[in-house]
Amino acid sequence: MSILKKIPALLAVMAPGLVQAQTATPYIDRDLVALGVAILAGGVGLLALLEVIKRLFDYQLKRRALELGVSEIPARETDEALTTLKWFSIWLGLGLGLTLVHFTLPLGIHSLAILAFCLAASFLGYFLFLKQCSPKK
Repeated sequence: MSILKKIPALLAVMAPGLVQAQTATPYIDRDLVALGVAILAGGVGLLALLEVIKRLFDYQLKRRALELGVSEIPARETDEALTTLKWFSIWLGLGLGLTLVHFTLPLGIHSLAILAFCLAASFLGYFLFLKQCSPKK
C-alpha cells in the first residue's frame, strides 16, 4: 500500500483529536483557585523562612568556630549547587505539567495525573543526574 493511500486513513483516525468544537471557556471556581494560591504562597513563604533560619544558624556556627579558634569547621552534607539543581528540576517539571494541563482542558482527574507524571519525571531526571555525576567508589 502506497503512502498516499495511508494519508486519508491516518487523517480520519487523527481528526477527532485535532478538531475541537467551539465551547465556552471551562468553569473554574474562584474560591478553589484562591485556596490553591494561598496554599502555594504559604508553602513558598515557609520554605523561605526555613532557608533564612538555616543560613543564620550556619553563620553563627562559623562565627563561633572562628572565635574559638577551631581549625576545621564541620562540613555540611548538602551542596548548594545540588540544592539549586533540585529546585530547578522541580519547578521545570511543575511548569511542564501545568503547560500540558492547559492544553488538555477541561480540568479533571487527568490533570492531576499529568502533574504527577511530570513531577515524577523531573525527580527521575534529577536522580539520574546525581547517579551519573556521583564519584565512583
